[in-house]
Amino acid sequence: MKDYKAQKGSGDVSTNTLLLVILAILLPPLAVALHENGINGKFWLDLLLTLLFYLPGLIYALIVVLG
Repeated sequence: MKDYKAQKGSGDVSTNTLLLVILAILLPPLAVALHENGINGKFWLDLLLTLLFYLPGLIYALIVVLG
């Protein structure tokens, strides 16, 4: 985890964003958790939206990752 955080700070931003967008399409809550560096309120909201219906969870994950 420390290596990931070190790479996130110094890595290529476009590559990290692209990988998070791909992950958001496949597993929206996981992408939000990785983007926010842990499980917080945004993760739980995205998990709830994804469980209710996939599309709102996907849209919210993309907003969090790209915003």
